[in-house]
Amino acid sequence: MSQSLTSFADLLRVAERSAVHLEMRDAYGVENEVKGFAEWRQGHRLDPDNRESWWRPWLDLVQEVTSKGVVLRRARIVSEPVSDYIRFEHSGTFTNVAAGEQIRWLPRHHASDLALPGNDFWLFDGRLVQFNIFDGNSRWVRTDQSDDPAVAQLCASAFEAVWERGTPHEKYSV
Repeated sequence: MSQSLTSFADLLRVAERSAVHLEMRDAYGVENEVKGFAEWRQGHRLDPDNRESWWRPWLDLVQEVTSKGVVLRRARIVSEPVSDYIRFEHSGTFTNVAAGEQIRWLPRHHASDLALPGNDFWLFDGRLVQFNIFDGNSRWVRTDQSDDPAVAQLCASAFEAVWERGTPHEKYSV
């Protein structure tokens, strides 16, 4: 099963109150980031004053959803010292924040006593979970969805525990 940004965008657009995203990998082999990651490794950085150069259409979608009052939060659990990929993510996260996302970082060693699902996920309005399934080479494989209240509660609890311990993006340095 493949997921297009359009179908994901539809899920985000129908959220009424909240959408939270928990990321737990130290690298992602996502096709649409390969070029940007390679450019970053060669020294390219996003220009805070040139919003047009930022990642589209994602940031437009974030602005659209947050402007209607949906709270969009992302928490990232990362190993320290961080991987090059996490440095890349961190360097561009200011764009997500500028678009309306709230983002926190949690060093993995501070998450050892937390009960966490086995996969990254999005949770929409505390009801629908979308798990992102990756292979052993960090490539996205598919999404699985669940509206089981017990699964949604597990994910909500895990996210809130990470969020509570996490450091806001502005205060986390790599």
